[in-house]
Amino acid sequence: MILCIFIFIGSCTLLFLAGKWMVTALIRVARYLRWREFVVAFIIVAVATSIPNLFVGITAALHKIPQLSLGDIVGGNLFDLTMAVALATLFAKGLPAASKMVQASAVFTIVAAILPLLLLWDKTLDWRDAIVLILLFFFYIFWLFSKKERFTKIYEGDRISVIKEFKIFIKDLGRLILSLLFLLIAAEGIVYSASFFSEVLNLPLGLIGILIVGVGSAIPETYFAIMAARRFQTWMILGNIMGSVVIIATLVLGIVALICPIEIEDFSPFAIARLFLIIAAMFFFFFVRTDRKITTKEAFFLLGLYLIFFLIEVLTK
Repeated sequence: MILCIFIFIGSCTLLFLAGKWMVTALIRVARYLRWREFVVAFIIVAVATSIPNLFVGITAALHKIPQLSLGDIVGGNLFDLTMAVALATLFAKGLPAASKMVQASAVFTIVAAILPLLLLWDKTLDWRDAIVLILLFFFYIFWLFSKKERFTKIYEGDRISVIKEFKIFIKDLGRLILSLLFLLIAAEGIVYSASFFSEVLNLPLGLIGILIVGVGSAIPETYFAIMAARRFQTWMILGNIMGSVVIIATLVLGIVALICPIEIEDFSPFAIARLFLIIAAMFFFFFVRTDRKITTKEAFFLLGLYLIFFLIEVLTK
C-alpha cells in the first residue's frame, strides 16, 4: 500500500515535470528552427501538452482499463477550460480573443469538449465513435492549415547568439527524448497504482482519473499558459489551451477507444464532471464570443466553477 502511494505520487510528479520540460524544450526548438507563430501556438505546444494524456491513455487501454483515460480526459478538459484559462487571465490581466482564428477555434473547442459526452450516452465508446472523433480532429487540422496568412509571422522569442542557440538546441533535443522516456515511465506507474487504489479503496477508476490524473496531465498547458502570460505573449495562450482540449478530446480519446472500447457500467463518477464540463465549455465559449476577451471577473468565475465542482465531487463520494 505504502509502496503504491509512493509510486503514484512519484509518477504524477514525473508526469508534471516531464511535460513541463517537453513544452519548454519545444518552444526553444521552435525558436531555433524559426517556426511560425501559428504553428507554435496552435499545433506544436498543443500537441506537446497533450502527449501526457496520450501516454496515460494508451497505457490504460493496453491494461484494459480505458475508464481511467476517459476520466483523465474529462478532468483535464474541465481543468483547462476553467483553472488554466483563469490563471493565465489573472497573470495577463485579461486575455484578448478578438482574432478570427480564436473566435472560430472556440466553436471547435466547445464541440470537441461536448461530443465525447454525447457519444457516451449509451455508456459505450466503441470503434465507430472513435472514428467520428478522429475524423473531427483531422477536419480541425485541415481547417487550421487552410489559410496561408496564418504562416506569415515567424516566432522569434528572445534573441541570443548563434553558437549559444545551437548548443541550447542540442540540449533541448536531448531533453525532448528524456521527457518522452519519463512520460512512458510515469504513465505506467500511474496506471499501475491507480488500478491498485481502485481495487483496495473501492474507488471508481474514472473518479481517480478525473480528480487526480486529469489535473496532473493538465499541468503542462497550465504552466505554459502562465509562462506566456508573464511574458505578455497572450496570443499563444488561448491557441494552446483550445488546441489541447480539441486534441485530447478527439484524437487521444479516439486512439484509446480504438485500442480498447470504453464501456461504462456505472456512470455516476462521470455524471457531475460531465455536467460541469458542459457548463464550463458553454461559459468559455460565451466569454470568448461576447466581449472578444476574457476579463479578470470572468477568470474568478471560472476559478469558482472548478472549486465548486471539486467540492461537490469529493463530498458526494
